[in-house]
Amino acid sequence: MYMKRRDFIKTTSLTTTAAMVPIAAHAALEEQKRNPFILNADPLKIGIMTYTIAKDWSIDTIIRNLTETGYQSVELRTTHAHGVEVTLSPSQRAEVKKRFQDSSLEAISLASGFAYHYPDPAQLKMNIEGTKEYTLLARDVGAIGIRVFPNDLPADVPEEKTIEQIAKSLDEVCEFGYNNGIEVRVCVHGNRTNRVDIIKKIIDTAKTPYVYVNWNCNDSDIEGQGFEYNFNLIKDRIKGVHMGELWRTDYPYRLLFKLLAGIEYKGHYCNAEIDGNEDPIRLLQYYKALFLAYQDAI
Repeated sequence: MYMKRRDFIKTTSLTTTAAMVPIAAHAALEEQKRNPFILNADPLKIGIMTYTIAKDWSIDTIIRNLTETGYQSVELRTTHAHGVEVTLSPSQRAEVKKRFQDSSLEAISLASGFAYHYPDPAQLKMNIEGTKEYTLLARDVGAIGIRVFPNDLPADVPEEKTIEQIAKSLDEVCEFGYNNGIEVRVCVHGNRTNRVDIIKKIIDTAKTPYVYVNWNCNDSDIEGQGFEYNFNLIKDRIKGVHMGELWRTDYPYRLLFKLLAGIEYKGHYCNAEIDGNEDPIRLLQYYKALFLAYQDAI
């Protein structure tokens, strides 16, 4: 049969391409066998929460140690040795802001101890007003957020009443924070308020969309319908993460980091809340290495 030249060329091209496909696939498979590990070039960011390892460090020590170890953020626990408190004058606040801005750190936050579960109205009001004062301090020193607590469901008060009180308090302080450019992050922490389902109830009861969450890596995270289910309950509100001991194999840190990456948690930080030792630099270096290794970044 006579075949036109153009048809011959087309047929030959298709035949050649078809033959090359399995060859290319085989080559790709062989390359994958030779280099099975692909580095994650965009891991989550790491910092510390100063409650434990850095509780006695000055601002200068914090900046020096975190610069040396390549950490990217710090969450300053109020009432600790760093002295970032509401007693600072406007000029002192400006100086704190400048010192951190001039450092290699990308961001700072504050971690307060204010909570909204108290049955006593005077104590509750003191915590709400205190939160507002420290929110203004956070703004003045250049912080991006402040941590607060639920922090209990008192046994002698109906659970729903306490949840409603906490939610109403968060409506007030979170709106105040939003209006001042500060994320107010309620921590999954406390007596029974360390359960994600309780935090979800609080969020759903609150009227403001600006109630943000600090994921706290609690043992209770894996209870109920499981870790991923619990994470998904509040994933759209997570703006802070406190990590514990990464060597623990009973907490799914690798899965946590995968899920955080999946919600594009790139603009925020995972802060280590760990005890220190006599060689904190070495400890921080090991901790960061494990943090990156869980994410296939090293």
